[in-house]
Amino acid sequence: GHVLVDADYSQIELRVLAHIADDENICNAFRNGLDIHTVTASQVFNVAPEEVTSLQRRHAKAVNFGIVYGISEFSLAEDIGVSRYEAREYIDNYLTNYRGVRTYMKKVVEDAKEIGYTQTLYGRRRYIPELKSSNFNIRSGAERIALNTPIQGSAADLIKLAMIRVEACLNEHYPEAKLLLQVHDELIVECPEEIAPQVAQL
Repeated sequence: GHVLVDADYSQIELRVLAHIADDENICNAFRNGLDIHTVTASQVFNVAPEEVTSLQRRHAKAVNFGIVYGISEFSLAEDIGVSRYEAREYIDNYLTNYRGVRTYMKKVVEDAKEIGYTQTLYGRRRYIPELKSSNFNIRSGAERIALNTPIQGSAADLIKLAMIRVEACLNEHYPEAKLLLQVHDELIVECPEEIAPQVAQL
């Protein structure tokens, strides 16, 4: 007589990136309820949004998420099956159109090198001594961590806050519903079937 109710954040890491980087183009896409991958494809491939193909959207999605992780042109080329030259062009076009993201990427790594750590929006720090490594590969990996931690770490902070607030609301309004599991940006609640719509709404 019980069901699972699953709720997840929509594009949480890209929304956090839009906020931290204060990038006008991404913020506008989210404010206007547009599909962020189609918007990115339109800008990366220089076509109108309605002309974006499913393949272009898939490639843009890989670029969107790759940028969040500091992806290299080599890794992007491998991921989506294009040449390194094409992958470099995709990344360059992205950073030309999303200038706030480009500025953020540069500044966050520079700041982390200077102070030795990076942090989430809520102040949780991650120390990265490897940024001073003489080994290029170790240093590059550390730069990707510096780029990603404020985004992924802040998203993790937000889901923790959501867990606390959802549980408090469930206890108050639907005590027979239980917060069961958190999976990345999803919360899974178990509840009697007859109150599932109300729990989903909450």
